[in-house]
Amino acid sequence: MKVMYERVAGIDVHKDMIKVAVRSPGEKPWTRKTEILEYRTFYGVLQQTAADLRRRGVTHVVMEASGVYTEPVYYALAERDFTEVAVINPAHAKALRGHKTDAKDCARLAELFECGLLRGSYIPPAELKEVRDLTRYKVKTVQARTSEIQRLAKALESAGIKLGSVASSITGTASTAMIEALIDGERRGAVLADLAIGRMRTAGKLAGLSMALAGRFTEHHALLCRLHLDRIKVFDDAAGGLADQIAGKAAPWQRELDLLKTLPGFGDTVAQAWLAEIGPAPHLHFSSHEKLASWVTLCPGNNISAKKRKHGRTGDAGTYIKPMLIQAAWSAIRVRGRLQARYNRLVRRFGGDKNPAAKKKAITAIAHTLLKIAYQVLMSGTPYQDPGADFYTRRESPEQKQAYLERQLQKLHPGCTVTITVSPPEAALPPGA
Repeated sequence: MKVMYERVAGIDVHKDMIKVAVRSPGEKPWTRKTEILEYRTFYGVLQQTAADLRRRGVTHVVMEASGVYTEPVYYALAERDFTEVAVINPAHAKALRGHKTDAKDCARLAELFECGLLRGSYIPPAELKEVRDLTRYKVKTVQARTSEIQRLAKALESAGIKLGSVASSITGTASTAMIEALIDGERRGAVLADLAIGRMRTAGKLAGLSMALAGRFTEHHALLCRLHLDRIKVFDDAAGGLADQIAGKAAPWQRELDLLKTLPGFGDTVAQAWLAEIGPAPHLHFSSHEKLASWVTLCPGNNISAKKRKHGRTGDAGTYIKPMLIQAAWSAIRVRGRLQARYNRLVRRFGGDKNPAAKKKAITAIAHTLLKIAYQVLMSGTPYQDPGADFYTRRESPEQKQAYLERQLQKLHPGCTVTITVSPPEAALPPGA
């Protein structure tokens, strides 16, 4: 095959060492030679590795993504003036079984890359990588807080306290005050229910709270609830602090954040997650929104054999940005507009409002649509303008609507002949009008 890059290095990354295959022209014409090297993964040694590769004339470097072990290698190489440092998906260069060694792995990477058969993944610059680390840690912190709230609910249920059956949240101000009173020794349901505030103080709610707060709450349950409440407080403070840190780190891209927040369902959290995971200019790294949707795995895969299309599920990538877009989609369909209309049409097409699977498929499609809109908004620099809830009905011409209705009649009465008579407007008017 045609060699596109003359001097290429392929790197097989491990925790304590890296194998490097350097591909360069051989001594005879039209030949190539491979040299296998090995280095430790201490950062000083990695910097020396980068300098050594440049002295050998290497212009392109490729390595498989190996989690956190790839990062120091990538950034050490990025300090040098290589033409390209690519990090690829390991699935794109998978070794044959029985033919896998570290030396063969790095040599295979170099051979494939020098012919242009591998494409590098999107790697954010260092300043965006800091935003990504903070947003991902905030996600984990919120998930840990949710787990702690579930443990608190479990402890209350074990004690016969049915607060979750009456109150919408067991961590609200009034609910927390009731749990604190239980921990302090109060056991009278009526006294505990009197701590309710706002809409919880209606007559029906107070009677339900009084019964829900009477149980077998022991000292052991008090200890568990105390531990859970303290942990929830720690996670609340941590999440708030991370939100402030993220806002400061993301300030240089305030224009892009403001553009993203013009989309329905996009708030500060979703916009910051987009910035951290995809970047402020996705069109520079992804040639089209279809490529971006494939990278985020918000579109179904192709699984066709012998002209039979099998089920192509969305992939497992996009661990952090994909749930955010799904969350934004659920919020967007609550706003009257084009996205809500599209969601309703898709639900009807996929099986109806009573089918949970239809709703899940439709909401994934709405998340895909949001991704495409965000891509275009950032590429054009123009805020999003919703075309309205009648967007799809305006697109339909009378001829298309008529053809659709004729097809429906044919389905109801196969083989029937449909005759359409269009009367002049005067014939439709009542006498004397």
